[in-house]
Amino acid sequence: MLFSEPNKTDHQATWSLYILETRFGHWYTGITTNVERRIEQHQAGKGAKNLKGKGPLTLKYQYRVGTKSQAAKLEWHVKQLTKAQKIQLVESSGERVNDKIKSLMRFTPA
Repeated sequence: MLFSEPNKTDHQATWSLYILETRFGHWYTGITTNVERRIEQHQAGKGAKNLKGKGPLTLKYQYRVGTKSQAAKLEWHVKQLTKAQKIQLVESSGERVNDKIKSLMRFTPA
């Protein structure tokens, strides 16, 4: 798996989309410049209220996107998917998704 460089400033950093699974089987989608660090924060109960007390968390998917704007757009579209569609995205490594998500992924440095 690829991880973004943590020492760059926000306007230079490469943003990534990530999907986590909670111990209850729920999936959470987010964006960050450092997936490893962000998972550690979530595990420590910092960040998304949605994940507090729901660990351990399992990284199901991550995808290097590019800019924060590109990552936020992709995140919004992925969050619109059903869980079954997200599972399909993960299992196909991004190959079997709708055209909008494919177009957003195509123009990013994977």
